[in-house]
Amino acid sequence: MISSLLECNFMRRKALKWVVIIVFIAFLVIGLPIIIIKSLQNHKSRPPPADHYTSRPAPQDQYTEALHKALLFFNAQKSGKLPENNGIEWRGDSGLQDGADATNVKGGLVGGYYDGGDNTKFHFPMSFAMTMLSWSVIEYQHKYKSIKEYDHACELIRWGTDYLLRTFDSSASIIDHIYAQVGGSQNGSTTPDDQTCWERPEEMDYKRPIQMITAGADLAGEMAAALAAASIVFKDDVAYSKKLVQGASTVWTFARNAGKRSTYSRGNLFIAPYYNSTGYYDEYMWGSAWMYCATGNSSYLRLATYIGTAKHAKALTDDPTQRVFSWDNKSPAAMLLLTRVRLFMNPGYPYEALLRRYHNATSITMCSYIQRYQIFDRTQGGLIELSQGGSQNLQFVVNAVFLASLYADYLEAAILPGSYCGATFIPLNTLREFATSQMDYILGKNPMNMSYVVGHGDKFPTHVHHRGASIPNDNNITYSCKDGVQWLYSDKPNQHNITGAMIGGPDRFDKFIDVRTNSSYTEPTLAGNAGLVAALVSLTAAAGDGVDKNSIFSAISPLYPMPAVPSPAWKP
Repeated sequence: MISSLLECNFMRRKALKWVVIIVFIAFLVIGLPIIIIKSLQNHKSRPPPADHYTSRPAPQDQYTEALHKALLFFNAQKSGKLPENNGIEWRGDSGLQDGADATNVKGGLVGGYYDGGDNTKFHFPMSFAMTMLSWSVIEYQHKYKSIKEYDHACELIRWGTDYLLRTFDSSASIIDHIYAQVGGSQNGSTTPDDQTCWERPEEMDYKRPIQMITAGADLAGEMAAALAAASIVFKDDVAYSKKLVQGASTVWTFARNAGKRSTYSRGNLFIAPYYNSTGYYDEYMWGSAWMYCATGNSSYLRLATYIGTAKHAKALTDDPTQRVFSWDNKSPAAMLLLTRVRLFMNPGYPYEALLRRYHNATSITMCSYIQRYQIFDRTQGGLIELSQGGSQNLQFVVNAVFLASLYADYLEAAILPGSYCGATFIPLNTLREFATSQMDYILGKNPMNMSYVVGHGDKFPTHVHHRGASIPNDNNITYSCKDGVQWLYSDKPNQHNITGAMIGGPDRFDKFIDVRTNSSYTEPTLAGNAGLVAALVSLTAAAGDGVDKNSIFSAISPLYPMPAVPSPAWKP
């Protein structure tokens, strides 16, 4: 009985086995081909990989939106004969007689940019602004292209560098003077000038003095940096790039002349009260770093990594004020730029010793930005106080945002997950969180719910300290020096929004008074907006993250000999 059951079960299992085999074969022969055909019909082939730098869509995050506007500020600040497509309807030609009596200058000193709310052209901060714009384009060219601002940014840089080339004899190899400023005023002046008059730049009817210097290593060093950085931006325009390098070499020779080693502002009452320089060795570090990148000449790298240069620049001192990057203190940025050289080129001996110290100092600078280390105070609203409680703090904050964001991108490109503050590891996100928190504050996430960039957000300053923006441009009415003062003291909003202008900002209590007569709160500056542009492009999500690792080094030959190509095998 049991054996019969086992035999029956065996026969059932055998029959079941053959059924399974037949079904599986039928699936392979009939079902699987049908599934494959249907899948191929419904499948949409994936497009080829998008080019990392140009083909990605540009998301319109708030940083991108603010960047579009921040660039327009430079259009509003242009001096000279404006192009038809300048885009600022309330601006026109101005300053066409600037420098008409200057010697060795073809066509005078026409062009360039007005600095802020006045009509003065300060060449020191103007040069710094052009260096910053160029640096941002070199690092983030792919982002500018993605949001269709690359040509615009390059045009703004060229407007500035064309002008800087007019401020000295750029065709010569040796010069004995540079024009440092057009317009301006002395403290306590009672004569019509850029401070005592409130006039649109198009209607200036007073004498505009020019300041010529025969010594000034700081101004010449910054001009060399600006022209050298721009030569990298315009490297594909070989003739213009070469012209910029030649100009940079000329002013650099002036800067290094032993008889001209003083600050450009010393003893000059038209300059010192406004853009007084405290030293020139930081410009030696900064300028030589840019000259090295632009030319590949290792003598510049030797100067940048000479201990005497760093010592006199106070770059490696344990002083928080030396961590604040500004138009007057280039050391933090110079060390970051040289850290880039170390990370991606690794030049080794004899440069490594100082490059390693610059890298460490850069990490310390980043640590000083992090709130837990309490190096710099914060307002209750969270804004870092880099001006030590002084006015116009935002210009320093945006520079710090740019350095922190850029350093994070450098480390990521070098496949490093972060940095160290003492024994504590600091991930890249910590640096980026600092950068975004500060920029978000500037764009409106603050106790005043006020965007400090004009035209961005729902609430922004409307009484900006700016002559051109505050005075009507009615062609039938011209406001003289004294007549225009009514617009300075008017409590009405400006006649025109100067879109994209970042003003001085709030005080250390997060308070902001939107009043035209207080320039500490409401005046924008060229240097401040250049830092804003650089910070915004580093943060925008357009075209993804990251920097262009190689473009900045395009003029530098390999530091080490390339391995020889092996000879073909000998044959008898």
